Amino acid sequence: MKGEKTIGILLAGGLSSRYGSPKAFATLHGKYFYEYTYVILQAICEEVVIVTRPELLESFPENVLKMTDEARFAGCGPLAGIYSVMARFEAERYVVLPCDMPLLEAAVVGNLLDRHEKLITVVRTSKFLQPLVSVWNFEMKERIEAKLTAEIYKIGALFTDDAVHTIDAGEIAASDEQFINVNTREDEKEMGRWVK
Repeated sequence: MKGEKTIGILLAGGLSSRYGSPKAFATLHGKYFYEYTYVILQAICEEVVIVTRPELLESFPENVLKMTDEARFAGCGPLAGIYSVMARFEAERYVVLPCDMPLLEAAVVGNLLDRHEKLITVVRTSKFLQPLVSVWNFEMKERIEAKLTAEIYKIGALFTDDAVHTIDAGEIAASDEQFINVNTREDEKEMGRWVK
């Protein structure tokens, strides 16, 4: 895999309706959630691109790469964000992470990248598939575009047997807790139990 360019895609465009405010700017130990993800991606990728909503663009620092979905797929979910980055920034592979997993560690994502096979590699915990903790090859761009054009926005629609390689979380992380996804205030309380 040496010599391949890797771009990090930080997805920060969700509506956060269940949480009540933009999750990217929720804080843990005085640090924004998105900053935890950004540092991880920065450690293992040549470039990091934040994909967000138009009204949040100015909330991120000036010195980071940030963008919104391509106009024709604006607001169509994570697949639109992944496609939009692929369309604008070409690389061999893309590490995709959400903005709301502040317990995730760089070593875990590095382990995922090292085990990348097929066209997509995705993590499965003991309870859930984690489609937003994944690695995607550029070759998936046209398949993603076809799904979006057909108004199929579910990310799992791309997880065909020929394309996807699933990694058990236990292979790359000490526990499932690193993959706690903060969608609600209750999730935030759960996360608090595991904060060091």
